[in-house]
Amino acid sequence: MKSFELHCHVGVGPSVTGEALVADDNFSARYDLDRIKGIFSRPQHKLFGQSYVDKILVFNTAKGGVASAWMLHEMVSRKLAPRAILFNNVNPILAQGGALADMALCDRFAEGDVTQLIQTGDRVSVNPELGLVTVERD
Repeated sequence: MKSFELHCHVGVGPSVTGEALVADDNFSARYDLDRIKGIFSRPQHKLFGQSYVDKILVFNTAKGGVASAWMLHEMVSRKLAPRAILFNNVNPILAQGGALADMALCDRFAEGDVTQLIQTGDRVSVNPELGLVTVERD
């Protein structure tokens, strides 16, 4: 098993571990998800039809504003949420949504494009307080 660390900007939320689900795409909780079924529902999204529940999601950036932010909180309250979301760059409104939801959320990785560094299926541990992500790959 190969293991490596990635360093990012200090994030929000608790330390978590889970399986990565990665797409070189953007993310909107409002427009990309069926929050009742727990899947990506926008046909144009690269993760269309896949479940996001309990995954460590990895994206390029966030789309949308206030509605996406409060939807993170709503998803957590119904236990149909990802464990964490990692971005190359996140907007301040979605970062606030992560804080409100108490969801792990980090961005700005020193090593480069996080959508290329992490692969779907990797086991990922996120420590937002330290700005540290550990990736384990078979």
